Amino acid sequence: MLAYGDGNGFQSGYLYSEELNTSESQPVAGDVCPSDHGSLQSGDTIEIHYVYSSAQVEPGETLGSCLSESIKNPQLSVEVQVFILANDGDARDFSKRAEVTKKDDLHQALNIPGNTGTPIIYEGSTTGPGYNEASSPFQAPWGVRPDVAKVNVETVGEWCKGNVFNEDHAHGVKNLVINPDLLSPI
Repeated sequence: MLAYGDGNGFQSGYLYSEELNTSESQPVAGDVCPSDHGSLQSGDTIEIHYVYSSAQVEPGETLGSCLSESIKNPQLSVEVQVFILANDGDARDFSKRAEVTKKDDLHQALNIPGNTGTPIIYEGSTTGPGYNEASSPFQAPWGVRPDVAKVNVETVGEWCKGNVFNEDHAHGVKNLVINPDLLSPI
């Protein structure tokens, strides 16, 4: 899932604590993955959710693609990487990071950056602005990498034009959860 975060789940995501250089932060011409909430631009962060399912399923649209007729309650796990969008042709190619390959009869994302820190593992639920004050019915362990990686903003735009997940824009994210009843220990 391509997600970025306001109080309604848009433009309230991660803030990049470092700085892009002058060239990397130059705005790109045209809209990148446009939606009713705007489009992506250099300097924005996006959070990528790589969802794994124990069900024998094909990659597809929404969390529903992780379910199957034979397994209605599969085990799910989520790997997360945050990217900063850079106007830099030498930055990582997003389509490569989002590529899914079949290995050992399971569809897997094999190109998650390996140099962004040891994932912080916690129990959680699925995300989205609809779950700001309530837990999702889908529980999943999360592995969130602590370091942000740069990705070429133009390659994100190209990926949004056609992919197996039918993602064409960034979705809202869950706000920072501060209600102790909705938190699990890390």
